Amino acid sequence: MRTLKYGCSVAASGLTGGTNLPTSVLPFILRGVNLLGIDSVQTPLEPRKAMWSRIATDLKPTWLETQSVEIIGLDDLGEQLDKILAGKMRGRVLVNPHL
Repeated sequence: MRTLKYGCSVAASGLTGGTNLPTSVLPFILRGVNLLGIDSVQTPLEPRKAMWSRIATDLKPTWLETQSVEIIGLDDLGEQLDKILAGKMRGRVLVNPHL
């Protein structure tokens, strides 16, 4: 939170780390920050398709292809989730259920 630039926007989606946010609204107010919530559950199918199409084309990060990918099986998923919760996740992980 302390690294937010004045007037920036923060998008929040998912509850991987839980629902608690141990802060107040003060950092958002003092820096004029927009907090944008993303509803990935109730969004209708057509807007989802349109967004996924854009993410795959003009919004696709240029650095994405330079990132390494670790491929794991379902047996390794628990360990990866523990890394995410501990804030130690780096890079991308692809879960192949057939491994």
